[in-house]
Parts: sequence; C-alpha cells; structure tokens
Amino acid sequence: MDLSEITREAVLDVIGECDQLGRGRFLERYGFEPARRYFLRHDGVLYDSKAIVGVAHRFVTGRPLAADQFSGGRETVGRLLDRLGFEVVVDEPAAPRRRLVQVLESLRGAKTPDGPARHQPITLLWAMGRAAGHRPRLVFWRDANTELRGLMREYGQPSSRPTPEFPILALTRTDVWELQGHVGGIPPAHGEPMAWLDEQNPSFGLATWAYELIASDESARSEAIAILGRRFFNGSLPEALLGEVGLRQLKRGDTPSAQDWSPLEAYLRLCQTVEAAEARGDHDRSTVSAAREQPVRSSASVKAVLIRSGGRCENPLCTGQPNDVNKDGEPILEVDHVHDRAKWGRDHPIQMIALCPNCHAIKTRGRTGEQLRELLLLEARARHSTWVSQV
Repeated sequence: MDLSEITREAVLDVIGECDQLGRGRFLERYGFEPARRYFLRHDGVLYDSKAIVGVAHRFVTGRPLAADQFSGGRETVGRLLDRLGFEVVVDEPAAPRRRLVQVLESLRGAKTPDGPARHQPITLLWAMGRAAGHRPRLVFWRDANTELRGLMREYGQPSSRPTPEFPILALTRTDVWELQGHVGGIPPAHGEPMAWLDEQNPSFGLATWAYELIASDESARSEAIAILGRRFFNGSLPEALLGEVGLRQLKRGDTPSAQDWSPLEAYLRLCQTVEAAEARGDHDRSTVSAAREQPVRSSASVKAVLIRSGGRCENPLCTGQPNDVNKDGEPILEVDHVHDRAKWGRDHPIQMIALCPNCHAIKTRGRTGEQLRELLLLEARARHSTWVSQV
C-alpha cells in the first residue's frame, strides 16, 4: 500500500480529531488496536502511529485504511512520519490500571474556601459504582441529572453549588470519560452548559476500558477509591457515599482472593481455547441443519462472553435489563455475534456481546438496529481488549 502521498497537514488534521475524540474512541471508531511499540510524539503527547497514518490516508483517497490493509513499524509508518517532520519514538503505553491512576492523580478541580471542589470525583465515583454493579455504562443526562445533583448536595464541599453539568463536560478532557449522542462540538465546562445538555440530552459515563477495569479488578477499584479519598475528601471517602453509589472499599489488610481473579483467568483461558481452534481451522467447519449449511459455533466463546458480562447486558445504553432470572437462577442474557455467525462472522469474544432480550430484539429487528450494531461492535472490541491487557 502506497503511503507516500499522505501529507503533514493530513496527519495534523487526524491528530486534532484524535484529541477531540480521545484515544480510546478514536481507535474504536477506525478499528485499530493500541500501538505496542512505535508512537508519534507531537507537542509532548504520544499517538498511535499506525492508526494516525491509516486515518490520514482518507485525505488521499477519500477513505481511511483499515488496520489489515497495510503494515506498521519503523520501515513503513515510521519512515513516512520521519519524512514529514514528525518524531517517532519507541515506548510502551501505560497498562489500564496505570492509565487510571495517572488520570486520577492529575485530576484538577476548582478551589473552594473548604478545599478542592468534589464535583469531578463524585461524578467518577457514581460512574465507578455503575461499573462495579455491571449497570449500563452510559446514562442519559436527563436520567442522571437529579441523582448526581443529590450526591453533590450531600457530599460536596459546603461552599459549592450542586452542578453536575460542569464535571460531566470537564471530564471529557480526560482519557477515562465518554460523551455520546450530541450534535456538533462540546461546549466548555466553564460556560453555561445547562441549556446545551437539556437540548442535546447526551449519554455519558466511563470509557469502556475504564469501566471494564473497575468492573473486573477489585484491587484497581480499591486503589481508585483511595486516591480520590486522599486527594478530595481529607484522607478517606465517607462510607455513606460509597454505599450510596454502590461501591465497596476493601478493608486494610484485605487482599483479593484467588476467587476474585478467577473470572479473568477463566476468560483468558477460554479465549486461548477459541484462538487455538481458529488456528486449527475449526472456525471454517460447518454442519448441515434443516438442509442448510451452517458454521459451527464455539461454546467456549459463549462462556467467555457471559463471564465478561458479569450477568448484565453489555449494551452501554441498555434500558431493558430484566431483574428476573431463568429457571436455573442464571441471568436472562443472549450471547450474540455482532457480525452474524450464520454469515461466517468471527466466532470470538472480540466481536460477540451479551444482550438482554430487549436489546437483542432491537439489534435484530429494530428500526435503529444498524446503529446499535455499530455501537455493539465497538463495545465488544473495547471490553475484550481491556480484559486481555490486564495480564
């Protein structure tokens, strides 16, 4: 693939797009994995070099390159970026837990007569509680406004007004937050954003990688709680606040048991089983059912997705999760191939997702099914990537 016609201006435009979307959403939108070795450094920030170049290719042909259409590395992407005057560095990106710690340690809020404002940490704790309880990752503004306002009134600094509109927008500057479903740019947090939020009613919450980390790793959750307590709550978080948002703090001296880690270990082993079967060519095997040839389906993939889901629908905007369980006491979930297996979609957790019956019906038969399919593919990929990156 010829990359030579890509210009410096095209790369700068894509860097700007990445800054606006955030690294996670940018990679998810264009289907690239995080860089493992080669990075573009611009104005002190590291960018995934292959993804930047692949998306910049659209300025040449009108469409971006997919990850499997060209090779990255020093001799291709690195050489192009060198020629265009960019700095290419070899570095390792932060693991999810370290990424979360870096954001929480660098979090900045307004100063009040009583100490640092608590709007952003309260909003993050509320979102972390949703992750710990495997509740939908994203929530619409109109549904969250009252709840967040009440938390800020109860646990914010006495001299602060309860204004959830400010942290919801301010957190979009960080790597851990996501804001979706709006038209046009996001207004500044320090302005008058209430009218914009009421009109747009966007959904928001933790980025997928942060949600999955908090949901699956109790020690990472405990560390995040400790950092926010130390930085914003005079040493430790009120137990009442933790209880209200649905978080449980590990007591001093506690360590996660082997059972706490078993879901991750089981998920990784099941994925290894699936990938070994793919290497053998099992994914191309078929059976004949009702006079029709159908590809075989992997039970290991289904088990892995159910473990990852924690018993909750993985649609980040789910509104139909049933509280009931089936006759065996298990959650009422249906594991779905985002790309239909009947059409030879990949039988791997990276493109499979657990859905409640309502979300499954919307994806399959609903008017907005195609848009939901795109969202679910990004969600499945991001959730899987977070789980496998924890080792």
